[in-house]
Amino acid sequence: MADYVVEFGKDGGRGAADGRLDAPAFHRNHEAISGVLVRYLTGKSGDAVEAGSGTGQHVIEFARQFPEITWWPSDLNENHLTSIEAWRLHSRLANIHPPQRIDLSDPAWGDAIRTEDGSGQLLAVFCANVIHIAPWHVAEGLLAGAGRALRQGGMLFLYGPFARDGQHTAESNAAFDASLRRGNSEWGVRDVEAVEKLAGHAGLSLVEVADMPANNHTLVFRRA
Repeated sequence: MADYVVEFGKDGGRGAADGRLDAPAFHRNHEAISGVLVRYLTGKSGDAVEAGSGTGQHVIEFARQFPEITWWPSDLNENHLTSIEAWRLHSRLANIHPPQRIDLSDPAWGDAIRTEDGSGQLLAVFCANVIHIAPWHVAEGLLAGAGRALRQGGMLFLYGPFARDGQHTAESNAAFDASLRRGNSEWGVRDVEAVEKLAGHAGLSLVEVADMPANNHTLVFRRA
């Protein structure tokens, strides 16, 4: 079953004294996610946003792997922003900006990013485990904003649990979806085809649906 945490640090886990939070899911999925990013980002340079960075652990890993890319972590939750900044300082990596407070439901969320070349155009956007624990208008804003912010050929990576053609890919995902909807009727595992339709409206084309551990997937979109 896909991992689900509304707010890291509120699930009984313990954080470091400097504010760094630890997400168990990071340790289980970061290698598989990186395996997808390597195929599309190796040898590239530019600016990349992580939308909804959570604890901040993924963006640290990506910044180490892709030193020619400038990474912009972001989140809306104040505790997450504190953790992201603590991880950034702990890493001592020069290619990570301080975290940005971004509301993904606003299609203009990319306007907050001041890219290194001044163009405002992004090489990539990465977002993990967000759109199933948020109302659908957040997915709408995320995709619309990515379409606005990505440069020609830029990539959007969405990681999480997804259904296909209205059907869940595993019984555990069906149970997970039901539990989400019981807690909040606006949440739920999203359908690949529905997300692809949103992406199309934003000028993004689906180029890969990569299988991930624990019945998750990474959807890869490119801006035409």
